[in-house]
This record gives sequence, C-alpha cells and structure tokens, in this order.
Amino acid sequence: MISVEGLKVEFGVKPLFSNASFVINARDRVALVGKNGAGKSTLLKILCGQQRPTEGVVNVKNDCRVGYLPQVMILQDLTTVREEAQKAFADVSAMKERVDRLEREMNERTDYDSEDYMELVERYSTAHERFLMMGAESREAELERTLAGLGFTRNDLERPTREFSGGWRMRIELAKILLERPDVLLLDEPTNHLDIESIQWLEQLLASWTGAVVMVSHDRAFINNVSNRTLEISCGKIVDYRVKYDEYVVLRRERREQQLRAYENQQKEMADMRQFIERFRYQATKAVQVQQKVKQLEKMVPIEVDEVDNSSMHLRFPPCLRSGDFPVICEDVRKEYAHVVFDHVNLTIRRGEKVAFVGKNGEGKSTLVKCIMDEIPFEGHLKIGHNVEIGYFAQNQAQLLDESLTVRETIDRVARGEIRLRINDLLGAFMFGGEEADKRVKVLSGGERSRLAMIRLLLEPVNLLILDEPTNHLDMNSKDVLKEAIKAFDGTAIVVSHDREFLDGLVTKVYEFGGGQVREHLGGIYDFLRAKKIQELSELGKTPSKAPLPPPHPLAKTKVETTSKSTPSSTSLEGIGEASKSLLSYTERKEQQRRLNRAEKALKESERKIESMEKRMGELDELLMKPENASDMTLVTEYTSTKRALDEEMEVWGKLGEEVEMLKQGLT
Repeated sequence: MISVEGLKVEFGVKPLFSNASFVINARDRVALVGKNGAGKSTLLKILCGQQRPTEGVVNVKNDCRVGYLPQVMILQDLTTVREEAQKAFADVSAMKERVDRLEREMNERTDYDSEDYMELVERYSTAHERFLMMGAESREAELERTLAGLGFTRNDLERPTREFSGGWRMRIELAKILLERPDVLLLDEPTNHLDIESIQWLEQLLASWTGAVVMVSHDRAFINNVSNRTLEISCGKIVDYRVKYDEYVVLRRERREQQLRAYENQQKEMADMRQFIERFRYQATKAVQVQQKVKQLEKMVPIEVDEVDNSSMHLRFPPCLRSGDFPVICEDVRKEYAHVVFDHVNLTIRRGEKVAFVGKNGEGKSTLVKCIMDEIPFEGHLKIGHNVEIGYFAQNQAQLLDESLTVRETIDRVARGEIRLRINDLLGAFMFGGEEADKRVKVLSGGERSRLAMIRLLLEPVNLLILDEPTNHLDMNSKDVLKEAIKAFDGTAIVVSHDREFLDGLVTKVYEFGGGQVREHLGGIYDFLRAKKIQELSELGKTPSKAPLPPPHPLAKTKVETTSKSTPSSTSLEGIGEASKSLLSYTERKEQQRRLNRAEKALKESERKIESMEKRMGELDELLMKPENASDMTLVTEYTSTKRALDEEMEVWGKLGEEVEMLKQGLT
C-alpha cells in the first residue's frame, strides 16, 4: 500500500534518520516506537503527505486512502456531535446527490428509446449500485456504534461540540477517521484522551481492521494487543521487526547479544591473525602463510553491532517535609454544573499512599483534583492535612509552556534561590543537556514538552503529588523512570491515569469515578479491573454462574458407577460385602495403573522433545557464532522460538514428573 525508499529527514546538523526503506502492506499492524524526539510523528506526517522528507521517495498505491490522526489538531465548534461525525460520510453524501440528480433527469425525460436515454439509465444503475455497496443504509447505525465505543451517550449526539473538552473533541475526530474506513490508518497517540474501556474497545476494532494500521503509542498494553509488526527509530536508523511489541523487545535484546558474541569472536580471530603476521613477518619459511593471513584479514568484513540509545531520564523527587497522617479527607463532597458530576464523595487518603483515580472521561476525576487544589467551588467538607505541600501536574501542563522561550529560559524564569546554580545539571538529567537546552519550546515534541513541564514540578519540594495524566506523550523508557520515581517518593501521590501498565505495581488503592459516585477499591489496577467485570454483570441483571464443580476423580467415577447399580436386599448386601470391596479395590488399582502408564509415556515423549530441541539449540548456537550468520534474522527468529518452546516443554516435563511420582505413591 505504501512503499518507502531511501528516506532521510534532517532539521539540524544531525539527521533524525536516514537510508530508511520499508513497505506497509494490507493487514499490517505496525507499532512505531522510539524515544521522544526520535522522529515518530515526523514519519507519520511524511507517510500521509503533510511533510516532505529531505531525501527519499514515498509511493502510495493508486486509490489508496490514508487516514491520519495527529496529536494536536484544530477542532470545529459550530456543529453537534452527530453532524460533525457525519462529515466522515462526505463521499456517501456526494454519491447520493449524484444518484438523486440522475433519477430526476430520468423522470423529466420522455425519449425512452434513444441511445442517450439508455446511457443515462446505465449511469444511474452504476451509481446506484455503487451507492448501495458503500453501505449507506447502515452508516448511521455504524456512526452511533463508533461514538458509543468511544464513550459518547445517545444524549451526547445532539449536543454542540463546543460543550466538550479538547479530549472529547479529539474522540470525535478519531470517530470520523474510523468511519471513513481508510486503507491505511495512521494514529499518533490515539489513547491519550481515552479511558480504559474506550482503549479496550479500540483494541478490538483495530484487531479486525481490514486495512493497514501504523500507530504511535506509549501505552504498552495497547500496542502489544494490536501490533503484529514493530518499526523502531533509534540512533538515526529505522529497523523493521516483523513481530508484535513484546516479542520485539525480546528479539532485539537477543539479536544484539548474538551480534556482540559474533563481533567478539571476530575481533579475537583478527587479533590472532595480526599476532601471527607480526611474529613471522620476517621469516622466509612462513612467508606464504603470512601472505595468506594478510589476504584473509583484508577480506574480512567487520561485523556491525546495533547501536543502543542508552540515554535516559534520571528522575528523583527532592526530599520533603513530613505531612500530617491524612493529607486529604473528603466528607460528602458534591460538585455540579448543568448536571451532578459527583455527590456524597467520602474518602480518606493516608500519608505515603499511592492511589489512582480512574473512570471514563467526564466522570469527575480532574474535577475532584481541582476541588482538592481549591481551584473551583464545591459543596461539602474537604480538608487538606497539616503541613501538606502540593505539587500539581495538570493534564494540559505541557501546552501551557511559552513557545517563544528556550528550554533553559523556561526553567530560569521559575527557578529560585540555590536551584539556579544547578539548572544545567537538572536539564542534563532530563536529557536537555548541551545544545538541547537552547532549543525553542515550539520545536519540541509532545514528550519533550512533558519532560520540561515535569522539571518545573521538581523545583520545590512537596509531600503530596497530584499528577493528572502525567504519561501523555512520554515514551516508554521515560514512563518507567517516572513510575520508579513515584514509587520511591516518600510522600503521598494521587495519579489520574488510564495507562494500565503504568499504574500496575504503582498504586495500592483505586478510586472509581462513575455515575456521580466515587467508589473505593483496595488493591492494584488489575485487581480493580477484575472486580469491575463482576459489577458489570450484576448491573445487567445476570446472576454469575456458580463456579463449575471440579471433574470427578477417575477413581471416584468408578466407585459411583459401581454403587449405582440396582440395590440388592439387605440380606444379600451382608453376603456380598467383602466381594464388593475386593472388586472395588481391584478396579481402582487397575485404573490408577492405566493412568500411570499414560503419564510415563507422556513423560518419555516430553524428554524426547526436550532432547531434540536442545540439540537444535546447539546447532543454532554454532551457526550464529559464524560471522556471516550473525545478522541472519531467520536463524535469530528460529533460535528465539526454539528457546521459548524449550522453556514451555520443560514446564510440561516437570508437571508430568510430579504426576508420575504421585501415581506411583498411590500404588504402593
């Protein structure tokens, strides 16, 4: 669908990437990964034709329609949600107008036998058939399903778009692009403005998408569930891995290990050759061997090892004063605008707790944060504890930066006291060292702006962190660093986020916002998701089915079948009691011996598989040790899949061994 040849992009002295060539095919689900500022958004703009590369060619197949969702766009405010979404059907509307025009022309004419009229009928038939093929009759239902999947209610469809926040209007733009059904879908951070339920809905939709998808996202679970291919931008190169994201992480590490091993072996071989040449250079008896070694050395092609961008953000929140035992206490807090956002909110956050606010957009997460910050009025009692110093990272914090300033000027204007002497160290820790500190804010990527906004938060020590969507636009390495910094933070943290992987292992309590209420859930984010699934079943009025009884033990089955036959008289029972016991014991032992034989056979088969795979692993090791095979992705892929299969078979072998031992003990 799209082919890229020799692509190069440069804005300054050092290019973002160069000599990039790849092809995007139908059904590809491409995860575009790399650090903030690596050029991911730039590549998407080039693929959709909004930006021209410095060098190279991008060829788009004829009649291939490309849909592009940027991180930031100009949104319309003059229509309702339904009317704005219906703009996606512009081609259908144009075709309907053409069909209606041809139909009116046919009704007005009377020269039914003329060739001109027959041509008109033919054009009408073709246009009408194409109109029906476009699925015009089902488009309205599809529109409502798509908007519902992205979190809109039926009542929202007739509301003006100006009543919605920027995040919700971005959802409308996403809905329009999905409804257009392009052949290639380019998505730049589509999950930034979605809640967990909408992200899961989008995952399912993209998994069944008939065209190609190229996406930039820092939601690790999302791209792993959707992708089947990964393009990595790193150290000025684009490397293509035809696997999903999780497999790419493993494959990239193992590939580099193989390259390093082959490189070290080659270096050792070359060092031995040089040593031989130097030792026997002036001996006539070794002249032929020396010349052979020189020629071999000249012909050897140095093995290349993938560069790894190890630059990372080092984040540590400064030590803080000890706050009171309860930094935040809410008692019957209520907030309403035109409707009730939430009511009877009662919660207590203890010192040192890390909690998450989750729920659909518009349910009041950021509103309660603003109440805690005393930015908006509310009803009820909300108490901030003794000696609490709040550090607040707002959802739009990165957009509030002055674009005319440089990175250094942005920090210099807010720094006070001794911190002004350490501005360069602080900027360097956040990967803004050297020339990066002199960049204008307007040329920074979304992730770089988020990092810069995070620096502002570190300028004064606080003991209560309130972070509203802090991971938007941060790359995965930066998110991991931020997550570890929050875990190590000795104060209290409230995190508003829809990023499951970021919250996993970070928070110990989840507050769910929905239906005007705030519910407390103890445990982590995945504990909350499991519990929420049960709540949804009860809301639908379905009684969860009882847990299925475990299958009866084979011995118990034999016993039931034996005792379920017609019951003799009491006198007969006394006479055959001993015989029944003997028969039952024999039947049990026979069944157990049969199971033991099956288990031992399966154990031997498992051992045979393990032996075969270990042999193949040894062969692959020898092949990959050779310099000419070090970069052979077929061998690397086979090595990875064989190793994974071997690990799984070892687990099976262990379980079978335990089963055999247990059955043997039962027979003794």
